[in-house]
Amino acid sequence: MTRSIAFAERVRRPWVIGDGVWADTSVLQLVKPGQARSYWAFWRGAHEEFLAWYVNLQEPLRRSTIGFDTADHVLDIEVEPDLTWRWKDEDEFAEAQHLGLFTPEEAAAIRAEGEAAIAVTEARGWPFADGWEMWRPDPAWPAPTLPDGWDLL
Repeated sequence: MTRSIAFAERVRRPWVIGDGVWADTSVLQLVKPGQARSYWAFWRGAHEEFLAWYVNLQEPLRRSTIGFDTADHVLDIEVEPDLTWRWKDEDEFAEAQHLGLFTPEEAAAIRAEGEAAIAVTEARGWPFADGWEMWRPDPAWPAPTLPDGWDLL
């Protein structure tokens, strides 16, 4: 993905909460309670061709009054269907540390979480060995809607 705004500028901009629509791909996000990562499976096209996995390094999910909250840890891992992997956004992760967004201890913990995810990937552990690439939502399921107050802090 090409970004039009530099990382340092993006992180200085205030958050704007609003409605949006996910486009171009379908995604299933899988996360275990307490883990500082989530696994995303991506599909594209009329036949829902499986594209790839993505490991999002993040704060563990926290329950909120309307669902769950988390915060992104910038560094991620892209995983091909054959489970070859590569780090994503290492430059932005280094810049985040330079900007003081993560202490050296936090950055080390984030990197260690990524290393743990890589070990799972290479061992073909959960979720890679469980057939999630074949999962599809039930077409009878209604599209979810956001509850009233979702946009209030």
